Amino acid sequence: MAATRHTLPPVSRAKPEGRITRGTTNPNRLRRADRWLAGTQAWRLRAPMDAPVVVDLGYGASPVTAVELHDRLRRVRRDVQVLGLEIDPERVAAAAGLERPGLAFGLGGFEVPTADGGPVTVVRAFNVLRQYDEAEVAPIWARLRSRLAPSGVLVDGTCDELGRLASWVAVERDAGPVSLTVSMRLRGLVSPAEVAERLPKALIHRNVPGERVHGFLAALDQAWRYAAPQAAYGARARFLETAWRLKADGWPVLDGPARWRLGELSVRWEAVSPR
Repeated sequence: MAATRHTLPPVSRAKPEGRITRGTTNPNRLRRADRWLAGTQAWRLRAPMDAPVVVDLGYGASPVTAVELHDRLRRVRRDVQVLGLEIDPERVAAAAGLERPGLAFGLGGFEVPTADGGPVTVVRAFNVLRQYDEAEVAPIWARLRSRLAPSGVLVDGTCDELGRLASWVAVERDAGPVSLTVSMRLRGLVSPAEVAERLPKALIHRNVPGERVHGFLAALDQAWRYAAPQAAYGARARFLETAWRLKADGWPVLDGPARWRLGELSVRWEAVSPR
């Protein structure tokens, strides 16, 4: 099937919804989320349908993360269409020269405009909602969920500048938030609880005693300490033991050793959702 280039409606039709972000980005900053999309979420892209549309929402001052996303997801499905959206016209203009079959850039925000107005399979919004108030998150999620296909997912995440610490919430069209994933560079990791400073906006202010996410991070840190003897075999072995212990303690861990070896662990949303 020939790739279709997705273009956007004329800017004059509507004002993009949202606020301009700082735009900070770096190559490979979002590789952890990309790897998760291309791994555990690949079924969404492989579903029987026309070329799936994946939106990189608020890609920043440089379009590098959208380019990388297209490269990585093409290995899952060759005809995937990646659409980088920015609310800043200057950023869109700067990215135009990198367009190619299957990769386009345009002006847009939470309304997620596409040429045909159809639903999208994935919306990746990283380091976008952190500048909003917590009370604004649910309405924004609802807006973005309305743009998803039945099997689609919104990935709302935050990471550090180099992509060594990251976390994200998976939000489905009908079910709403379904999971929290934390992903860390294991080499040099002192404690997995370090990811607390990179929680998504929906959770970062909830990391206080009495909140579920605080309990989860405390349990993760405790399991890491108990797994200290495994450090003799490397950080990966220690994190594997940490994940096994967490699961044995009754936490609803969704993944297994193949993901844990990457420094990645997912739990059901109910285990961390705000009270």
